[in-house]
Amino acid sequence: MTVDAKVPDFRLAGLAVAAWLTALAGLHLTAARTLLVAVVAAVVALLVAVHLLGLAGRQGVVVRRYGWIVVAALIGIVCGGAATSARLVVRDAEPLRALVEDGAQVTVELIVRDDPRAVRGGVVGRPPTLLVPARLVAVTGPAGQRVTAPARVLVLADEPAWRGLLPGQRITAEGRLTEPRGGDLTGAVLLADGEPVRLGSASVLQRAAGLLRAGLQRACAPLPDDPGGLLPGLVVGDTSELPDTVEEDFRATGMTHLNAVSGSNVAIVVGAVLLAARWARAGPNLAVVLCGLALVGFVILVRPSPSVVRAATMGAIGLAALATGRPRAAVPALAAGVAVLVLIDPDLAGDAGFALSVLATGGLLLLAPRWRDGLRRRGVPAGAAEALAVPAAAQLACSPVIAGLSGTVSLVAVPANLLVVPAIAPATVLGVLAATISPVWPAGAQAVAWLAHWPAWWLVLVARHGARVPAGNLPWPGGVSGALLLAALTVALLVAARRPVVRRLVAVLTVAVMVGTLPVRVAAPGWPPKGWVIVACAVGQGDVVLLPVAAGRAVVVDAGPDPATTDACLRRLGVRRVPLLVVSHFHVDHTGGVAGVFRDRRVDTVVTPRWPEPAIGRDLVHDTAAANGTPVVAAPAGWRYRAGAVDLVVLGPPYPMRGTRSDPNNNSLVLRATVDGVRILLAGDAETEEQQALREHLPPQGLRADVLKVAHHGSAYQDPAFLDAIAPAVAVVPVGAGNTYGHPNEAVLARLSRGGARVLRTDLDGDVAVVFGPSGLAVVSGGVDLTRANR
Repeated sequence: MTVDAKVPDFRLAGLAVAAWLTALAGLHLTAARTLLVAVVAAVVALLVAVHLLGLAGRQGVVVRRYGWIVVAALIGIVCGGAATSARLVVRDAEPLRALVEDGAQVTVELIVRDDPRAVRGGVVGRPPTLLVPARLVAVTGPAGQRVTAPARVLVLADEPAWRGLLPGQRITAEGRLTEPRGGDLTGAVLLADGEPVRLGSASVLQRAAGLLRAGLQRACAPLPDDPGGLLPGLVVGDTSELPDTVEEDFRATGMTHLNAVSGSNVAIVVGAVLLAARWARAGPNLAVVLCGLALVGFVILVRPSPSVVRAATMGAIGLAALATGRPRAAVPALAAGVAVLVLIDPDLAGDAGFALSVLATGGLLLLAPRWRDGLRRRGVPAGAAEALAVPAAAQLACSPVIAGLSGTVSLVAVPANLLVVPAIAPATVLGVLAATISPVWPAGAQAVAWLAHWPAWWLVLVARHGARVPAGNLPWPGGVSGALLLAALTVALLVAARRPVVRRLVAVLTVAVMVGTLPVRVAAPGWPPKGWVIVACAVGQGDVVLLPVAAGRAVVVDAGPDPATTDACLRRLGVRRVPLLVVSHFHVDHTGGVAGVFRDRRVDTVVTPRWPEPAIGRDLVHDTAAANGTPVVAAPAGWRYRAGAVDLVVLGPPYPMRGTRSDPNNNSLVLRATVDGVRILLAGDAETEEQQALREHLPPQGLRADVLKVAHHGSAYQDPAFLDAIAPAVAVVPVGAGNTYGHPNEAVLARLSRGGARVLRTDLDGDVAVVFGPSGLAVVSGGVDLTRANR
């Protein structure tokens, strides 16, 4: 069968996509079910292949042409299912599962898989909690039993000594095993106690990379915080010193890929070499060799960890295509690279960074050459045309995944990325030079870093102003549905835009929509709604609830899992001061974003439960408050607070709850608030045991409320009599889209609805506000009036 040279060869695409999707599905299934899918696909592939071999005639040629694509996809399912099921057997090994379910205190022997990274939003003046990906060699349980299983483990550690570990290093550590989040190949989470014991050193390459990275950090230390923290991220993906405000601005303007090791990042780093080679009139073969050498050097510099190898593979495919001038011939190479990487490491199937790398590379192969050539036909110089086409194509290709992850579509992403193109190459080249000479000439490295910080400052400036453009980010459906919707619209526009009439029509409609909607969004954004008495913010799998005290001031209950999303929530509501921050309990989905509450705001008092676990969340809250000079109060039942229109009282726990299914959850602070006469019950993560205790210790009408913040993201652990005693008109469920815990429970939602409640969920409705006015209660989501409450 001949293939049209003008048409990209997609024959391997079916295999790659099928293997990818099968591995993704397998991560959420058991090994047996995943293997069963592979076996069924193998049988079907064999039957289809036999049928195709027996076809003859002209019609048979056409059927065979598309039939073999189906066979390739079935083979991809077989390969993806087999590879993933083999890894799932290791992840779900029974001896390890038993230790995890018991929450056992163990001694583990590990091999570090990737760089330790700090939890974003750590407390100033205190070492942040570190996340250390590792591979388990052996684990010794409390009874002395030794289990050997090469499962993946995620270590959470507070000791600074963990920061100095290098990938490939062998260590031992002690701690307690807990359940992983699911949906990947992590077999357990280790809450580490104390420092690791090093059993050996890392490889020569890893040590060399560590020396260069540390030298770059020292060279950037005297620089201003914003460009000085950005430069190591731009060069080697090290964002440990990047200020939270800069990271948030980069996220809002679609520039995050610049300070993360991704396929686009690799393309930008090595692209400078490609442009230099073309400027020097080097031939295609020499250009490929030079790019390959630069790529190897880049991998060494940023450490050859799994994420870097993945990014380098994607970047190498895209750059080879651009260097040789044969982007369509590289499409099969991209498909083969995706398939091989997924089969080697099925965990990549669920990695958003992997998806962004593949899409960015696809944009470089399929869109950038055509756009570059179109610009050149219109008189744009070759170098400038390529510099404009590459980031625009990568951004457009990645936008569906970014929209699905963030729930927004950035209107400033493409202009911002185009504006920073001239600064990326000099900042990168100078940053790499500073890292290279830092071990032998520290003073020279500092001088070069000082030169590099000027183009880095331009990136910071563009991100800062881009993030503040009115209506720069438009709301969009989040999750898989939102990503698929934008992908479909993007493909439709790309196909339609091949016709000049359609291009003009799209341009006119775009301008009309912008001119018509932008003034409205700037002049009357409609959020927060007038008369709101409670807002539950959409911050993922976590809680952030606000009660209004006065203009610019609000009581905040819980801080969500992430500082950036929590800070964005408070900014949307115009909150500049927090007279009271209540932490219902110390799980990370309620404490991880505490730094976001304090960001550029005064917090007068922090209230916490008396139950001190988990220690990581407790220390994070206490240390953040101490760093900002804010007192912390451990509130008992009956503790009361009044400010403005808010009257708040702690109902429970009525006594310390011990030996329950989850003691931290069942010692959550349960609050009753009255705002402008509206009674609100905030149930924290209280489960059945605490709910029953509250019902027994309070008078019959003590739980009655107009609005209920449903406990524990609507989990199944609810006391039906407790819900009946509240009898709310509105029930709000803060919950993350696509969470793996089964939240919220459909039976709980159905019971609330049968009781007359209007049920809203932040995963489906976004930010949810309850409004009280002359007509009674109403519910508003993101500025849109959904419905009137029942009373």
